Amino acid sequence: MDTFAERLDYGWRWWEAAIDEAQEGRWVRDAVERDVIKDIGCATNALHGGRLAPFTEDTWHVRVGRIANWAGVLRLAAGSGGWILQPVVGRLPPNPAGMAELLSGIYAVGEQGEIWMKRLLKGELPPEDEVAQAEGFFTGPGSIEDLELFFYD
Repeated sequence: MDTFAERLDYGWRWWEAAIDEAQEGRWVRDAVERDVIKDIGCATNALHGGRLAPFTEDTWHVRVGRIANWAGVLRLAAGSGGWILQPVVGRLPPNPAGMAELLSGIYAVGEQGEIWMKRLLKGELPPEDEVAQAEGFFTGPGSIEDLELFFYD
């Protein structure tokens, strides 16, 4: 079983590999990829009102649900474009990296939200520091929330 720390570390690695490819001009998104990125942004609107993570004033269900929401959105996004989500923990991203690698890296952290939600529904609280790190991964300056800004195409 993957730990959250591994999911977060490898999630960032896969995300960075894809973004580096895009910023170096080796991956230029096509129209479908551009639309999917925009759709992801709309579907995962964190509704945090500009607050910075961690969102400790929100309930556990809202916090974990906000993270878990990403997993479902990314499964739909991958399916819409025919990309296969890959396990990332313990694996280096393929070279060149593109949309499938980007989505897989982000999915690794969103999937952790689903794991936490299942446990939360049974009364088990997730680790506060890990939830805060996941919130920071998804929201705020320089985070996945700013995904569109990392592309220059």
